[in-house]
Amino acid sequence: MTGRHKAIRLPPLKTLRVHNPKRATENPCIAIMSSVLACWASAGYNATGCASIENQLRKCMDGPAPRLRPQTQSTTTWGACKST
Repeated sequence: MTGRHKAIRLPPLKTLRVHNPKRATENPCIAIMSSVLACWASAGYNATGCASIENQLRKCMDGPAPRLRPQTQSTTTWGACKST
């Protein structure tokens, strides 16, 4: 055996899907979750003072997922920019 392996050929892709890096999806519950973690860190895990923040986090997590706004297309007309 020479140690060389036969290359594996993958089937061609019909379409290549790439996530849009310009669209940042941010979860609104992250800020509340960081508040809960900070409260637990300062007052302890079963602190009664953190109950209201914990309830806010539960409501946020149980609620419907936020809908993303559709990205608007650029209105630049490239034909108008052409020099004569």
